[in-house]
Amino acid sequence: MIILGIETSCDETAVAVLKDSNLLSNIVASQTDLHREFGGIVPEVAARAHTEKMIPLLNHALKEAEIELGDIDAIAVTSGPGLIGSLLVGVSTAKVLAYSLNKKIIPINHVEAHLYAAWIETKKPPQFPAIGLVVSGGHTELILMKSHSDYQLLGATLDDAAGEAFDKVAKLLELGYPGGPAISEAAEKGNSKAFDLPRPMIGQDNFDFSFAGLKTAVLYLIRDKFQSSSVSKTLRLFSKNDLAASFQEAIVDVLIEKSIRAIKKYHPKSFILGGGVAANSELRRELEKRVSSLTKLYLPPTKFCTDNGAIVAMNGYFKMRKGKMIDWQKLEADPVAEIE
Repeated sequence: MIILGIETSCDETAVAVLKDSNLLSNIVASQTDLHREFGGIVPEVAARAHTEKMIPLLNHALKEAEIELGDIDAIAVTSGPGLIGSLLVGVSTAKVLAYSLNKKIIPINHVEAHLYAAWIETKKPPQFPAIGLVVSGGHTELILMKSHSDYQLLGATLDDAAGEAFDKVAKLLELGYPGGPAISEAAEKGNSKAFDLPRPMIGQDNFDFSFAGLKTAVLYLIRDKFQSSSVSKTLRLFSKNDLAASFQEAIVDVLIEKSIRAIKKYHPKSFILGGGVAANSELRRELEKRVSSLTKLYLPPTKFCTDNGAIVAMNGYFKMRKGKMIDWQKLEADPVAEIE
């Protein structure tokens, strides 16, 4: 069973080949340099870059996997959520391939796929029930996985996702783009106790998140502490490191507190971290410290945290085993798709 995985939901063009549950190739073309000058993702630029990269990446992935296009049994493709222009490139590619090869398509939910990093290159995969925390630029969600086809959304962000908050605060602090790695790097040199920032919704009896207020709190601190400051540039930079560390700790505290609450309520056999922010070293350290004693913890290799075709193909592998495939005519891009 050979599955081609295609991912174009945002700003990474990615193609992977999976044989049964073994990864044969995983090729990713990042657009970070294209969007850096704008301080964020420009949808039109992203869509055009996907169009330019898709066929070369497809050929590269097939060559590395040492297979021909005709060897593919099915095509797994991210159909949503994401940027509509970006999604359409991947969806259109999948439809053309499925039509020309007479193959079925496996529609993949982008958020759901992030959880499947835990099944890649592991000897002991997660057991069900499992709780997944997906933390990325557009999503912060806690999901109860009862099986490969039975999910329950426990909670989600009500406004800014954690990754989005990282990007916006990094921009406020003039730390560069992308914001997640920039904040993490600055935080390593800062004092996380220097600023007393809010932990939004941390005490509420639910599993939802909200980071817009935290971002605003940082904005007010910057106005008060930096723009009116007469101290030296060196001291301002040091203060920025402290603020980055304090901000990062506030987000991590909320994510872990909500996760622990979900674990204690649902008693999962596994806890899975996924999404781009899953590469954050502080979040990973704190999960190891506070969650690994409660249940089996799965922290994906950082190469599978950001958007990639391997997670799409792996998710498709389990869907294919359940017969969840469709004809190419029925595939549509859905920028606001939810986990079903």
